[in-house]
Amino acid sequence: MKIRYAKKPLFLVLGALGILMVHLFTDSNNSQKVQVFRKKFQESVESDAEEKPTQPAKVNSYVYSWPKCERNMSAVNISGFSSLPEHIQNFLYYRHCRHFPMLLDIPNKCGGPEKSSEVFLLLVIKSSPGNYERREVLRKTWAEERQHDGLWIRRIFISGTAGEDQQRKRFDRLLQVEHKLYRDILQWDFADSFFNLTLKQILFLEWAERNCPNVRFLMNGDDDVFAHTNNMVEYLHSLQDNDGSKHLFTGHLIHYVGPIRSPGSKYYVPVQVEESNSYPPYCGGGGFLLSGYTASVIYNMSKSIVLLPIDDVYMGMCLAKAGLGPEAHPLVRTAGFHIPSKEDAYDPCFYRHVLLVHQFHPMHMFLMWNQVLNPNLKCSNSFEILT
Repeated sequence: MKIRYAKKPLFLVLGALGILMVHLFTDSNNSQKVQVFRKKFQESVESDAEEKPTQPAKVNSYVYSWPKCERNMSAVNISGFSSLPEHIQNFLYYRHCRHFPMLLDIPNKCGGPEKSSEVFLLLVIKSSPGNYERREVLRKTWAEERQHDGLWIRRIFISGTAGEDQQRKRFDRLLQVEHKLYRDILQWDFADSFFNLTLKQILFLEWAERNCPNVRFLMNGDDDVFAHTNNMVEYLHSLQDNDGSKHLFTGHLIHYVGPIRSPGSKYYVPVQVEESNSYPPYCGGGGFLLSGYTASVIYNMSKSIVLLPIDDVYMGMCLAKAGLGPEAHPLVRTAGFHIPSKEDAYDPCFYRHVLLVHQFHPMHMFLMWNQVLNPNLKCSNSFEILT
């Protein structure tokens, strides 16, 4: 890829400006010269600004700076477009966008492509910029980077941007500070919203294809789930004849459902977004497990499937196109599980064998993790997961 760079280095231009301005301003009779100089300097800057690469500029071997994705104004011609809620209109305007500038990157998280097979379980956690407390608790509990039974667990938070003006700047600075301390955040310059969760997933899968192509397994989930990652490692390591190089996609299986057409629902998907009245089988997006092989398959299928705002359904669409399917795992409960009212809903004995449960407050997360790992925890045989 050939890239044209600005012919006049900025630091030389600024240096020359400083020297000339000193001389010009020391002479009160040179005001007219100052005006002329300012005009020429502005023309020079504008000339340099026009010399932009016509293709995405390669910043380094891992990061590409993509141009801002513009609205597809032809979306207004979709039947009934003007009657749709604003967030759905925005989704349709930008549905074609697949690439966004990367703000925070950790290209060597898996040790580089050549060493990525040493990562047994990569935790991919969807987190909005403002969820600092959740991220901090997870770093100290189930998402701690460590070895379990000699197998490496690594952690990544994936995020976009949030807020306007000053609030966005504060959120961005927060992520920058966290990233400097922990080196565990991927951030792209797109609006972090519910309808952009699919975009977030695809951007991550593209990143993983480049930086972690041989990682064995992945846990993909929200930042408010309780994930017993020790149990996950033990379950995945026990799989017969699958070291991550074969298909695996398991979680809370959902099937025989279709788009919700009620405008009042958070999950409202009008016919302008998805015409079909049925979805393929998929696993609840709160959290699921998949192999590195399957992650690569999903990414490759996504290249030819138009984006759907419901991210877990979209994963199911990609699997269906590849002729693969998700599987149910009884210990993944993204919808939670029923505990009789007479029992303590946060008794650790209910959670010691689970793989993943949704949803937990940071305080309860911290307490539960330390309780289930307590070697002195005593539970009777009556404590089983209740459906």
